[in-house]
Amino acid sequence: MNKGAIGSFIEKYFLHFNAASLVDAAKGYETQLNQGSKMLVSLAGAMSTAELGKIFAEMIRQDKVHFISCTGANLEEDIMNLVAHSHYKRVPNYRDLTPEQEWELLEKGLNRVTDTCIPEEEAFRRLQKHVEKLWKKAQSEGKRYFPHEYMYQLLLSGVLEEYYEIDLKDSWMYAAAEKNLPMVVPGWEDSTMGNIFASYVLKEELKADVVKSGIEYMTELAKWYTDNSSKGVGFFQIGGGIAGDFPICVVPMLYQDMEQIDTPFWSYFCQISDSTTSYGSYSGAVPNEKITWGKLDINTPKFIIESDATIVAPLIFAYLLNM
Repeated sequence: MNKGAIGSFIEKYFLHFNAASLVDAAKGYETQLNQGSKMLVSLAGAMSTAELGKIFAEMIRQDKVHFISCTGANLEEDIMNLVAHSHYKRVPNYRDLTPEQEWELLEKGLNRVTDTCIPEEEAFRRLQKHVEKLWKKAQSEGKRYFPHEYMYQLLLSGVLEEYYEIDLKDSWMYAAAEKNLPMVVPGWEDSTMGNIFASYVLKEELKADVVKSGIEYMTELAKWYTDNSSKGVGFFQIGGGIAGDFPICVVPMLYQDMEQIDTPFWSYFCQISDSTTSYGSYSGAVPNEKITWGKLDINTPKFIIESDATIVAPLIFAYLLNM
């Protein structure tokens, strides 16, 4: 298939080093899809605040993503961008800020992520009052849901429509909600909404089990992997941390702990990360280390692109979308 302008550009000029790794990884991803394999994408960092949704949503709509693992921050920050985009403040000189200037941002309710400040009142609090209703409704009905399921309910209910400030097609969470895409959100408790939920538990307004746990996420992922791995499941990791480590462990768990010895290894692995290899670092570990943990096979296609994910991921997605 002929590639679009971006795909043709990177094939012509991205020939060596990290650039060549990008092209190889993109072609490997495409091979996975063409042979009928599924693809899990993990999102760490602040990729939603970086507005990855502008292209990632289209990847979801075109069925080039089949499962997502993301941090609680990425889960909520895509929706915050949807409802409060005009209130975000960019700080291009963030490296020059003094502690006093950082304190001024705090007093204005502007929480900084590198060069972008998320507005607390318009973003966090705007979501809080609506999510709180869903939590309390579930509790009154004796029901329990995963963190992402509450967010899917929130988006599909239409209660946020009056706040929309970007084109809905640029929200990857809305694209995922429309497809009811399977997802895990490991460590959701350390996100803003997770912290808010914990405060309701402390105030005894909610019971902790209204939100399903990380262990339940792992068991759901194990069932999904077992049902979908006959033709392979690839692993495309953006960043490091728990968003990647949590789901990749499902394979050795099934093989070693469940003794399902016919469980296939991940059929593809790519990580975009600027974490350097160091003593004890998991995010910076070379992919071959994962062989020793029973996650990847000797012959699993393995790629690591040591670069900024906000630059690399959109290029790979553009290649896959023939843009």
